[in-house]
Amino acid sequence: MTNRITSAFGWGSTAAEVAAEYDLTGKRAIITGGTSGLGLETTRVLASRGAEVVLTGRDLAAAATLIEAITAAGGKASAVHMDMANLRSVAAFAAAEGSAPLHFLINNAGVMACPFWRTAQGFEMQLGVNHVAHFHLTNLLLPALKAAGGARVVSVSSAGHHWGQVNFADPNFEHTEYDPLLSYGQSKSANALFAVELDRRYQGDAIRAFSLMPGGIRTNLGRDIAQDVLARLGLGSEQANSYRWKTVEQGSATTVWAALGCELEGHGGLYLEDVAEAVPSAEGQMDGVKPWAIDPAMARQLWDWSEDAIARCGL
Repeated sequence: MTNRITSAFGWGSTAAEVAAEYDLTGKRAIITGGTSGLGLETTRVLASRGAEVVLTGRDLAAAATLIEAITAAGGKASAVHMDMANLRSVAAFAAAEGSAPLHFLINNAGVMACPFWRTAQGFEMQLGVNHVAHFHLTNLLLPALKAAGGARVVSVSSAGHHWGQVNFADPNFEHTEYDPLLSYGQSKSANALFAVELDRRYQGDAIRAFSLMPGGIRTNLGRDIAQDVLARLGLGSEQANSYRWKTVEQGSATTVWAALGCELEGHGGLYLEDVAEAVPSAEGQMDGVKPWAIDPAMARQLWDWSEDAIARCGL
């Protein structure tokens, strides 16, 4: 792979290490799903470098201790309620928080391999939360992103995109038997494709977009995964203990690099992994990026489908 973008960091680097040389004073960030896990650590690190951070979630009490610590240290951070399973909640948040220039939008919130649930607007839950809600939020915040005079939109995808392409014929499992891993794969492929098309459309407005695989991290993302699904993943108790997990601090590193990395200036639409541009995925491997996740034609098709699907909801 020629001209691959890399950095001085790697698999074991932490978000704090990646951000250490950046002064974010005067910058503003919104981080979805910022009340726990990777989102909470991303909030902590960006705020520690001087950014004003707005994090979102449904359980804001979970972020109270971090907000207090950031404020006590002279930083700026706040937590605002948003339910990603309801596009009206997303719209209300954007209306309240979308007036000031926005330099970093971190689309971090997500669900993984949950039972067959639907969002308030009837989308299959994983596609609805992981992709559709972030698509809607980002588009509503475009004026704020443009006003920044240089912004990055970062979508947290996953190696789970290897499990499934976007099924445009039946994306909401209305006719197909529901498979939680296939659904998760579809939603994570959608995250990567969204970055491709967003970057193409708005790089002229100084908005660049990236997607990424953070690594395997023990967070509450998998709280709804059934035991039989864990077995399919090879993550029963014995296998899980032998897996090469990242810490939350390490798992947030690629997110922070996507938002800040000077190596990425002038680039966009890329899928990142281990604080570098990902390589094409080899057959039978779970690292790297599959071609369907960065295909420009599929990215445009997904954008059109997403716009139409949201419009049909009357939004």
